[in-house]
Amino acid sequence: LKEHASDFESVCHQSSNYLVRLAYVYLHLLPKLIKKDYDILFLGFAPQLIFPLFPFVSKKKTVIFDFFISFYDTLVDDRKKIKKESFIAKVIHGWDKKTIQRADYIIVDTIAHGKYFAEEFMISLDKISVYYISADVSIYHPHPRKKNSRFEVVYFGSILPVQGIDIVLDAIKLLRSEEQIHFTLIGPIEKKFQINPLDFPNTTFISWVSQQELAEYINQADLTLAGHFSSTVGKANRTIAGKTYIYLAMNKKVILGDSDANHELYQSSEDIYYVERGNPRALATLINEIAMEFLT
Repeated sequence: LKEHASDFESVCHQSSNYLVRLAYVYLHLLPKLIKKDYDILFLGFAPQLIFPLFPFVSKKKTVIFDFFISFYDTLVDDRKKIKKESFIAKVIHGWDKKTIQRADYIIVDTIAHGKYFAEEFMISLDKISVYYISADVSIYHPHPRKKNSRFEVVYFGSILPVQGIDIVLDAIKLLRSEEQIHFTLIGPIEKKFQINPLDFPNTTFISWVSQQELAEYINQADLTLAGHFSSTVGKANRTIAGKTYIYLAMNKKVILGDSDANHELYQSSEDIYYVERGNPRALATLINEIAMEFLT
């Protein structure tokens, strides 16, 4: 936007509090919409949150959305917070639909996600462009590492249902007797799952690290787990896990869930492996095969 615009202004706030950020954006964006002193309005992340201001957006202006998530899909299918046939689900679906139909152009993260939005919310595919995300290579890049005494497998995530951490945990349980394999899992896992140490003798759980520390843990990995591994959440088939870009930027071997989105960019190779989503035994078998090949 900065490169191509003759004049550019960003309206955002760095607070970690959603309400503070939203209040700031409302307060500073509304006068600009009323004055109409702009040609293009680009709304990033969640344009649904700016929905109440849409009456002030001129029909003559070009509107672009980064429609990264659907509130309906997230709350109904992904998080399972709202029942699909409920009144609230219908309201949120209508909110998403009205929002996305207001855009002249829409940016999405994968082709599969774009097709879903087009079908679910009745918009033309001609409006949609795919913009794949990438890793911050100033942090995530390959660098020298020490030699591991065991085969090191790394996974990190925010432990959302779409990621399928339950599949990862079940796979690790199946490999608990494999002393030559060690797992490092980074994320708030122990807040959401009951972890019996007897099931995970070869696993280190870490709740949180900085991005720089995360890069060091990944750098020590012989194999990384990206996913998504869920077979029950539709988004797992339509999106590419952000950690995938990070792992590959660091030249790591990675296991991907067998999904439409992943196949848009990646083919099986000596560094990229596919596994059936929702199948912990298949994941455990693949991890063990890669480890044995590496160790022999």
